[in-house]
Amino acid sequence: MDIHYTPEHEWIAVADGIATVGITDHAQRALGDLVFVQLPEVGAALVKGAVAAVVESVKAASDIYAPLTGAVVEANSATVNDPALINADAMGAGWLFKIKLSNAEELTGLLDENAYRKITS
Repeated sequence: MDIHYTPEHEWIAVADGIATVGITDHAQRALGDLVFVQLPEVGAALVKGAVAAVVESVKAASDIYAPLTGAVVEANSATVNDPALINADAMGAGWLFKIKLSNAEELTGLLDENAYRKITS
């Protein structure tokens, strides 16, 4: 499974044309304790760069942008019920939503782990 990153601190894991999207561990640490999550509806059409979700912490609200174009096939309701799950496991059980890719070529514009580390260090 390939993992990609955005400069806006989302991670994307792609397998069989489905992209799992979440915020990075760096992002959840910067936000602090998360208290609210709003996710896109299953079936929603997302356009790369558009707001797809919202997370709020005790410090701030933050938009989560669609890193790729596609249709939402699953939303992680566990994070809505327990936003702290993202703080506990941002790159695992704290994923936010999954999208069926419309244009796999958009993956080429994303960062690999080394490039993402450079922008966060």
